[in-house]
Amino acid sequence: MATSTAAAEEARQGGTPSRRVLPAAGSPLWLVAVAAAFALAQLALVAPRLGLSWDEIVSVSQFSAHAPASAFGPPRARGVSLLVAPVALLTSSVVALRVYLAILSGLGLFLAMLVWSRIRPAWMVALGGVFFASLWVSLYYGPQAMPDFWVALSVLAAVGFFLQAAGEALPGAVATPRGALAGLAGSLALAALIRPGDAVFLAVGLTLAIVTMRSWRRWSLFAATAIGLLAGSAEWIIEAFVRFGGPLERLRGAGQEQGGLGLHAGFWDQLRAVNGPTLCRPCLGAVRSPGLSLWWLVLPVVVVLGILAARQAGRLRSALLAAVCAGFVGFQYLFMIDYAAPRFLLPVYALLAIPVADALAWLVTGVSARTRPLTTALVAVVLLAQVVTQQVVLSRQISAKVSFFGDYAQIAADLHHLGVRSPCVVNGVQEIPIAFYAGCGSAATIPAALRAGHVAADRVAVLVPPAASPPGYARNWRRVTLPGLRNRALVLVAYLPR
Repeated sequence: MATSTAAAEEARQGGTPSRRVLPAAGSPLWLVAVAAAFALAQLALVAPRLGLSWDEIVSVSQFSAHAPASAFGPPRARGVSLLVAPVALLTSSVVALRVYLAILSGLGLFLAMLVWSRIRPAWMVALGGVFFASLWVSLYYGPQAMPDFWVALSVLAAVGFFLQAAGEALPGAVATPRGALAGLAGSLALAALIRPGDAVFLAVGLTLAIVTMRSWRRWSLFAATAIGLLAGSAEWIIEAFVRFGGPLERLRGAGQEQGGLGLHAGFWDQLRAVNGPTLCRPCLGAVRSPGLSLWWLVLPVVVVLGILAARQAGRLRSALLAAVCAGFVGFQYLFMIDYAAPRFLLPVYALLAIPVADALAWLVTGVSARTRPLTTALVAVVLLAQVVTQQVVLSRQISAKVSFFGDYAQIAADLHHLGVRSPCVVNGVQEIPIAFYAGCGSAATIPAALRAGHVAADRVAVLVPPAASPPGYARNWRRVTLPGLRNRALVLVAYLPR
């Protein structure tokens, strides 16, 4: 009797008890396959080629033995620096860092999906994982020392744990509500440690859910949300008092550095940047490759269809919460800043992957048996087309950045040839990445470093564009044009003491 019941349940979820070719509907192998493919794609396409960007260098340099720590401004948080510390302390190899992050991101994606496999059958969660993992922006930033991808995994896990603790899990999927509450607090704390602003917006969305849903009005859910947010934000708050004069002053400084916060139609900027550039500031150009941007416009429609499908399957509240939390986290980037970066919306895409999976799963299992082969083929074709088109965008982005970051290394080699070696100081245009590649400091001004005796007079350099004048203290210094550059934006002149 038990065996026949299990077979019936397996058949209802899309499995076939006899002559099975694919794993069972609830098998974690679905998640393993998606996460492994994601990590391998990064190792093959991104890790061996891509150098370090400006923002990555700021995070990596905090624990690097290769060069002094770069200036750490008020908008930044320490989570990514702690994430990369185990590698940064041991080696300056960019490839080693990329491999470490690619493997870690694959593991993180698996764990975040595993949380949701207690709320959806694993094969359904894997469908959402394919959508998220195939995005060029996911593959591009997975192996990078940037906050957005890791926030995406954290908020996805946090919402999943919240639903488990609220009693929305599959029957028998949760051993103890305490474990789900601890997972909620831990995931939200990780998000706050990496990017406090995103964690605050997520916490607001979860708190609103607690207040509006009668069955979720539990002090335990509110306490876990509050504890996670405060625990993860504690370092940021303490540093605000120590370095910036308090949290309000730090927020004011962060707003000024980001160009100010207010109501802006930022969603138009995000649409322009959906296929790049990686930073659109100001975002005035037309959409690159409009045909490859159609998925972004179709996504809200698919999400609505997914919510309707989830309602039919009795999963409305979990799908709706994922979509609402995506809206809260994305609000600041869609309506509060006047520039765009595709990576900002990674947490939004991770959460929307749940209703997307509901929509795709309905096309596979929610239609009549006669129609099912056609709709299943349609889902496969759509996912394949999404994977292929996203790879086109990824290839373009990597090709553009390989030469750009390669010029950092070339400039650093030129400076070494001119005698600027550690301990040294580099100031001027692109000073943070170039100084890091050269093993130099960049935070101190050159006159202050010379007066303090931190560097010798022949180990400093000021970098300016060819048509610009150097600072007053360097006007009589030797002028050297740096050769061999591939990007016009990095054609620079170095001023060195005579």
